[in-house]
Amino acid sequence: MTAGSGPMTDEYRPRRTFRSVEWFAGNDEVGLLHRAALKSTGHPVDDSGRRPLIGITTSDTDLNPCNTVLRERVRATAAAIEEAGGIALPFPTMSLGEDLMKPTAMLYRNLLAIEVEEYLRSYPLDGIVVTGNCDKSIPGALMGALSADLPTIVIAGGAKSPACLAGRALGTSDVWRMTNEYAAGRLSEASWTEFENALGRAVGACNVMGTASTMALLTEALGLMLPGTAVIPASDPSGVEAAGRAGRVIVDLVRRGMRPSDLLGRASFLNAVAVLVAVGGSTNAVVHLLALAARAGVPLSLDDFDELGRSVPVLVDVAPCGSGLIQDLHRAGGLPAVLAVISDHLDRSARTVVDRTIGQIADDAPDASGAVRQVSAPVVAGPGLAVLRGTLAPDGAVIKVAAASARLLRHQGPAVVFDGYHDMRTRIADPDLVVTADSVLVMRGCGPVGGPGMPEWGMIPIPPKLAACGVTDMVRVTDARMSGTSFGTVVLHAAPEAAVGGPLDLVRDGDQIALDIDARRIDLLVDDAELAARRQHREPRWDEDARGWPAFYRHHVTQADSGCDFDFLTLRPGQRPGLDAPVVGRS
Repeated sequence: MTAGSGPMTDEYRPRRTFRSVEWFAGNDEVGLLHRAALKSTGHPVDDSGRRPLIGITTSDTDLNPCNTVLRERVRATAAAIEEAGGIALPFPTMSLGEDLMKPTAMLYRNLLAIEVEEYLRSYPLDGIVVTGNCDKSIPGALMGALSADLPTIVIAGGAKSPACLAGRALGTSDVWRMTNEYAAGRLSEASWTEFENALGRAVGACNVMGTASTMALLTEALGLMLPGTAVIPASDPSGVEAAGRAGRVIVDLVRRGMRPSDLLGRASFLNAVAVLVAVGGSTNAVVHLLALAARAGVPLSLDDFDELGRSVPVLVDVAPCGSGLIQDLHRAGGLPAVLAVISDHLDRSARTVVDRTIGQIADDAPDASGAVRQVSAPVVAGPGLAVLRGTLAPDGAVIKVAAASARLLRHQGPAVVFDGYHDMRTRIADPDLVVTADSVLVMRGCGPVGGPGMPEWGMIPIPPKLAACGVTDMVRVTDARMSGTSFGTVVLHAAPEAAVGGPLDLVRDGDQIALDIDARRIDLLVDDAELAARRQHREPRWDEDARGWPAFYRHHVTQADSGCDFDFLTLRPGQRPGLDAPVVGRS
């Protein structure tokens, strides 16, 4: 029987014992109480082990408009699981919404990963359907699922319908352009209010190539999502139908014992990196893919991103690297169409949840058209993404070259230093700020430890007095991240970060900084003796007296070049993902 072909027959006998049987087997008080507990919630189970228990993550809440679209998809998935002979058990997870969570949803990505892994460890679940949409929802839940290594499939919620203003469809990247226009005094109060109202009329993920759509595409590229479903728009009824198909597939995956570790290898992750470059995806995906690979026990480094960034062109014409919206990519055939045009850069043998290889999916894809360009006519010939090293970021930094200004790809200028986000917001509009168009804006103390959580503060606004003179881009360097919807010549994820003593902490106003994309360098042009003297007098960049989750996070988070996971959650050499056998008895 092929994946997704429907429920198994009564004669089907699984080749493995379902994990959940250990909770329900036997007529002692333990099995009795466990069976009664689920029966009381409307889920009759017995001790035969014929019906697998499938968990479904649910994170819809009005606090997170991206994820409210998951409600219908969860219902459709649950119904399909039941029809296929499984028992569907939705369970709530933390909703990571970038719109309202402060300082950043990234601070809680690892908490969501822990939550999902521990749900799977402690409850009688045989497989999981991960549902998510907003930026950190899918990578966070998927990190936990990969660590647990139970059969897994992923469903995305899709992008919101575009807002319209003066007859023009708006994408999320227009937020940054309109904000610059407003700050420069070229946008009236009435137009600003009209823009705000237009943005608040739809739910779903950002409708440009932000982190949400990027991570959905990369999850499909990893083989953990049904082909062609990553960018189904939030309002498209086919998204609910696809969720039903995913419900049938997960039951089959559980019955066959098909785990993520059976599907994911280095080839899978290199394919995902190639897709990241081809779609002009969010730089945040670099951090997430590094974390996911570490959870899966697969070697992946920043060098892999740079190598594929040099060879794979940007072929998807969606903002911010292109001009269209995510809906245009869906109409052009979604990820399968992209796979077809970059087939030469892929390992075609990589497996997927539907028993078809990536190569087979690419072969069946429609020809490139619309938002998907041919290799001979790329959006950006390359590099789309670059990894920089140098005296300012010895462990690496990332820049989305495809969203930068060509004139600034080789640049030297004096630093204007901001000690954190609040210092930047306080001083950036100061008319007395000593800054020119040649300056390099530096913001530090915003990394994994310093933020905490490495917020999306990296796209430092152009100082209003320069914006009013027509300056639209400047070189910016930071240990923060930036939204996938952002653009500009922004060097991100500088590692090690300032808060742990990285070179960014030693920069002073007026220091010369040199950026050279071709050489893959970002350098602080200050002699070693002066830097050594500064290092002796550096001050702490974060509050040691912090309590709660932020304090825990700061003591265990790794740096950006390692995925910003926790030091005790990544696999040690020789370890494999997976849960220990449950100890089932009286609670």
